[in-house]
Amino acid sequence: MRRRWLFWVGIAVSVAFLYLALRNVRLDEVLDLIRGAQLAWIALGIAVYFLSVALRAQRWALLLSSAGHLRVGQLYPIVIIGYMGNNIYPARIGELLRAYVLRQSYAMPFATSLASILIERVLDSAVLLGFVVAGLPITQGIGENLRLGLLALGAALVVGIALVMVMSIYARPIAERAEQWVGHLLPRRLGATFLDLFQRFLLGTQSLKSPRVFLATLALTLATWLVETVKYWCVAHALGISVPFLGLMLVNGLSNLFTVIPGAPGGIGTFDAGGVLGMVSLGVQPSLAFAYVLVLHAALWFPVTTLGFALMIREGLRWSDLSRAETMQVSP
Repeated sequence: MRRRWLFWVGIAVSVAFLYLALRNVRLDEVLDLIRGAQLAWIALGIAVYFLSVALRAQRWALLLSSAGHLRVGQLYPIVIIGYMGNNIYPARIGELLRAYVLRQSYAMPFATSLASILIERVLDSAVLLGFVVAGLPITQGIGENLRLGLLALGAALVVGIALVMVMSIYARPIAERAEQWVGHLLPRRLGATFLDLFQRFLLGTQSLKSPRVFLATLALTLATWLVETVKYWCVAHALGISVPFLGLMLVNGLSNLFTVIPGAPGGIGTFDAGGVLGMVSLGVQPSLAFAYVLVLHAALWFPVTTLGFALMIREGLRWSDLSRAETMQVSP
């Protein structure tokens, strides 16, 4: 019942954002523009995108280095499967699916994987926010409310990064203090389970204690999103759009930050509204902006989802595993 309720709320949110994206858009112009897109540029963009996924797998390997040594080749298909899960299931279930597959394949504790994924999301959001802030000076027509919202998000990210760093540096005393509190607040059996999970979660933050690993992780995050912006540039060329690369960084930031808003699977509506807002603010005509974002979104969705299905079959996963990843208890 709860999942069905969340699904329909997500659909409503996506419909509302699609309406915002489609304002002032002529669909006949959009179809003509899409028909004229150069497929070679789109294919190049897709290839570049899979390179960015390899960088994500390398970053994940670094974040998991305190709990086990996994190679990029081992993690790459799991990242792809996770994207497939995000694209077809609501509430970013693909993130839980990644942790589930990693536990099934390499016995990595579920809570440890979730900690590493949480760190990824915080770093991704920080870099994307930086992209938006860097591109704001060349835009026009972005409202004050959005600027204030970005500032609020920036403050939240600073707090989030600070908390992650504190947990990684002071993991032992935090665990000891948690043990004292849990002993007073929870029954022994429940408290023992909670402490075990919490300690495994703390283990997932330990890689950031090393300045080298932290800087490498941050550099890989920046490189990942810069490479992905190259895909945005390729799709722009496919439709004959000429905007500065800094502007496409802003579009990348807005389109992906908008997907934080709970919506339909794959960021339908939210991604599109953010992308159209960015392109229009750069002076692109609304119909061309929507055609661009539609082609871009399709090029992001279809290839990785198709490959994710194929890898899911290769790994011996079933549809039931998607639901199991959503409902499973976070156990050792």
